[in-house]
Amino acid sequence: MRLTSRLIFICSIFLGSCSSERNTFTNRAFHNLTSHYNAYYLADVKINEVLKEVKSNYKEDYTQVLPVFIPIDSATIQSSNEKLESARELASKAIEWHRISKWVDDSYYLIGKIDYLEAQSDDAKNAFKYVNVKSKDRDLRHKALISLLRLYVDLSQFEDANFTIDYLSKESKINEENRYELYRTLAYYYEKRRDRSGVIGALDKATEYAQDKKETSRINFILAQLYQREGLDALAFDYYKKAQEGNPPYERSFFAQLYAQQVAELNASKDLRKVRNYYESLYADQKNKDLKDVVVYERALFEEKQGDIPLTVSLLHQAAKEPGSNPRLKGYIYQKLADINFNEFKDYRATKYYLDSALTFIKASDPSAAQIAQQKETLDQYVFHVERIQQNDSLLFLSSLSKEEQTAVANQFIKSEEERLLAEAKAKEKPKNSGIFDNLLAFADRGSGSSFYFDNAVAMQQGAITFYRTWGNRPLQDNWRRSAVNFQGNTGNNPQATVDSTTTSDENNPLNQLPDIETLLAQIPQTAEDKKSLNQELEESYFELGKVLYFDLKEIERSIDNLEVLVREYPNSSKKPEAYYLLYLAQKERRGNFQQYVGRLNREYPDSQYTYSVNNPEAASGNIAYLQSSKNYEQAYDLYYNGNFGESRRIIRSTLEEYPLTRNTERLLLLDIMISGKVESRERFKERLEAYIENTKDAGLVELARNMLKPLLPKEDLASLNQSDSTALDSANLNLSLKDSVSTEKKLLDSPFKLDENQTHIMVLVMSPEEAEKAAGLVGELENFHAKNFSNSRLRTGNMNMNRENAIYIISPFTNAEKAKEYYLKFMENFESAKLSKELKNQAFFISIENFQILNRSKNLEEYRAFFEAYYQ
Repeated sequence: MRLTSRLIFICSIFLGSCSSERNTFTNRAFHNLTSHYNAYYLADVKINEVLKEVKSNYKEDYTQVLPVFIPIDSATIQSSNEKLESARELASKAIEWHRISKWVDDSYYLIGKIDYLEAQSDDAKNAFKYVNVKSKDRDLRHKALISLLRLYVDLSQFEDANFTIDYLSKESKINEENRYELYRTLAYYYEKRRDRSGVIGALDKATEYAQDKKETSRINFILAQLYQREGLDALAFDYYKKAQEGNPPYERSFFAQLYAQQVAELNASKDLRKVRNYYESLYADQKNKDLKDVVVYERALFEEKQGDIPLTVSLLHQAAKEPGSNPRLKGYIYQKLADINFNEFKDYRATKYYLDSALTFIKASDPSAAQIAQQKETLDQYVFHVERIQQNDSLLFLSSLSKEEQTAVANQFIKSEEERLLAEAKAKEKPKNSGIFDNLLAFADRGSGSSFYFDNAVAMQQGAITFYRTWGNRPLQDNWRRSAVNFQGNTGNNPQATVDSTTTSDENNPLNQLPDIETLLAQIPQTAEDKKSLNQELEESYFELGKVLYFDLKEIERSIDNLEVLVREYPNSSKKPEAYYLLYLAQKERRGNFQQYVGRLNREYPDSQYTYSVNNPEAASGNIAYLQSSKNYEQAYDLYYNGNFGESRRIIRSTLEEYPLTRNTERLLLLDIMISGKVESRERFKERLEAYIENTKDAGLVELARNMLKPLLPKEDLASLNQSDSTALDSANLNLSLKDSVSTEKKLLDSPFKLDENQTHIMVLVMSPEEAEKAAGLVGELENFHAKNFSNSRLRTGNMNMNRENAIYIISPFTNAEKAKEYYLKFMENFESAKLSKELKNQAFFISIENFQILNRSKNLEEYRAFFEAYYQ
């Protein structure tokens, strides 16, 4: 009876303690124990497993400065979704089932971490803020604030980040673990702001509180890289040595030793020999068989420092061929080759092709990819025009030869291609190690330089080419097979052809790389029309190449050469006035005879804007000139509209003389041509319009001029146009278009908004408060749209009232204008919602953070829309 009573008493205590409402000592002890070890602990373990997986899947690129935090890979998070959702369920149970335990706030923090990993930024932010406000645990509050700071930095919300940093700086008694995370997060903040000194200072403090020796090693490696880039080699050397402590991974230790050699003080030739021997020993070490490209690449950089450019280039070529574990390194090797060819050899063609190769290995997200793409734009133009000039010149020369001479040239080209293929085969042939089988009968003499046919790549290539010369491009098979096919072909029973195992596949067949003589001869222009087309391309290429060389590559002499070919070989070119002007600028810069081009422009093109410019070289330019010329243009336009053509022309001419090259120049010239249509002959008007269309770069003005020209064309020319194009615009509409285009630009000139495509941008939907109220639920639909189309972008959606008349929905962040435009186009094309009318959708725009702050102050939506249409659409 006593035993039964005791059991009942214990069970009643146990059952009573299961209540999540009664705040007694027994209840609290029970819930603290079960929430900690049954829910919180297991959730924390699962989250840490995912973080370890993120870390293990990340491949460090030691050739670049390592990031402070290892980036969170969305693919890894997606594959770990089940584990994270299980952790979320456990943490939620710790909150719902154990409300009076002391682990509730910690569980909220875990939910915030899960939201952060899953890129649910708003939810993560709310969770961290909740913990900071509600928790009584000082260490947990600090941990939540540090996580919130990292989230703000992720989103580039630097004002919020600054406030959080300021708040934490005033907090006392931050424990060592949190101090370590705080300094690392501060380093991340400075890294995002591109403040190298700030990163160094924060990481230096982080090492004081680091507990994990491998993490300390990684931080020391980053510090060494940063000091090296700051030119502080002695400090870099010390930190590379520190990075080798703490049993780091082999690859990090290898790079730390390698880079330490770069920053070591070298005073004598003995030291140089020592470093070179060190590189050779690293190369020979079997442990480094996957890092040979790194060793050779770093040796190349070392030799570049010593000023031996030919050896540097040779080593870089070797590094590109060596095996390696990091494909991105090949991209950096080709980028280095491009830099040397650009800066040392001025070989722009080789530079372009090396950059092409670099981009095949460097990811689009790599910061250097954008830099390469930008540099390549100019080089692409250069190479395109150089190669087109070479090809068209050759074809036009060949067209002047007799048929026999053309055939002889084609045969010579095919022979040179054969020699090239043989040389390539010889270069690819790898000498084989001699072994015991070399002494056996069938395998005799099969070592290096083997005479055994199927082991000799040169002999194989030569055999294929000889076969091609004798038999043409026919299948390579035995005679008995061919005879069998012919015999059975007569009986109507054709067996499937059997391919000889010794034949070469189509992909590797050298014959496929040899052009036949008919193909070569077919490329030579035969008709006058073909030759005219090639000459038009040459005319364009000489002109464009001259511009690229002068403005972008600063090659004044070569620019002059190409432009002089243009004006000499194509005397009737429409590009001649601008070519004269460029030659004038180039000769003036080199202190040559620029006056000859002043004379030519005045004699041949007295009405050109370039003539006005050379006649008044001290003319005002920039915004002041633009504003004054705009004012004069409007005055001249009003006079033209009122029929006072003489006074209008006088103002136009005086404006062109005083302000010869502004954004209004082409409009002033077109207005002057319109006056010609009123006071001069029909032929003169037509002639000036045709010249204007050929020389003007503004597509809108060209279209206006074309529409003016159409009524002047004969019927047979109009018949060749599309019916929709043959109707000329009303002259009043033409005039209004011309005037409105100036008014729009004038508004933009006075606009407070500034274009900065590299700034963070946001997307904005504007509506009235009433429309916003009807659009309840739009946020959810937008988030579904983001999950489907932009799952990796961590986009968030919010709304606010701009003023009494306008409420706005904001979608953010976009790292730059290009990303924002990509979203905008996808949104306009694919997003459909009953809560968002077509009219409201068409009024959507994106805007940089800085411009949004200006817009939020001015509330002038129309002013920004004009700016948006001009620069983004």
